[in-house]
Amino acid sequence: MNQEIDQEIANTYSVEATTDGLVLWGSPVFDSFSFWLLLIRFAFNLLICWVIIQHFYYPKARRKDYYFTFMLFSVAVFLLIFLMDRVSIALGFALGLFAIFGIIRYRTETVPIREMTYLFVVIGISLINGLASGISYAELILANLLFIVVIWAMESNKLLKHTSCKIILYEKIQLVTPERYEDMITDLKERTGLDITKVEVGHIDFLRDTAYIKVYYNSISNEINTIDTTTRFS
Repeated sequence: MNQEIDQEIANTYSVEATTDGLVLWGSPVFDSFSFWLLLIRFAFNLLICWVIIQHFYYPKARRKDYYFTFMLFSVAVFLLIFLMDRVSIALGFALGLFAIFGIIRYRTETVPIREMTYLFVVIGISLINGLASGISYAELILANLLFIVVIWAMESNKLLKHTSCKIILYEKIQLVTPERYEDMITDLKERTGLDITKVEVGHIDFLRDTAYIKVYYNSISNEINTIDTTTRFS
């Protein structure tokens, strides 16, 4: 009698008991294998993205807003890809969805190329970790480590020495001639205190006796100056 009542309740609420566990409205209530697989791969993906952002991007940029963006992009992309892998959906549609997210938010602001590169890296890593269900864990770990190694090599001053640049509105127009190039560098070093290595002359305004020049210098710190190339406030 109790079994008949239990079965009636189960039919009413679309609940059924199977050998794999309890199923509610066509979906299992708890799948231990999928649960732990999601948790482990999510933690692994989050760790890899955190290492890249914390140890390669943030020490130079010091931008907490992009730090926040990269980490949440990593979480969102991974969970969307991992969970959508269970349903019938084209990969092109998924990539288009993320492209729409980027266009909606970032079209109103000029995002520096370095930040866009890291954003693409974070999305790429999350896509790989979310979709890589048919490869071994050794290959998955190797792919993530290759990302870290290449980024470390590119960010290392031993391989690529970073040279900062700054745009200056220069009023000593008599020094912008090629014959007085060294005098212009000496004057700029004294006035700015920067270790200037190269100067490029741009637009020259003879009516105001000014010229826009671009100076390249060796920065004391490894931090990226986000206002270096700004010529005026909007």
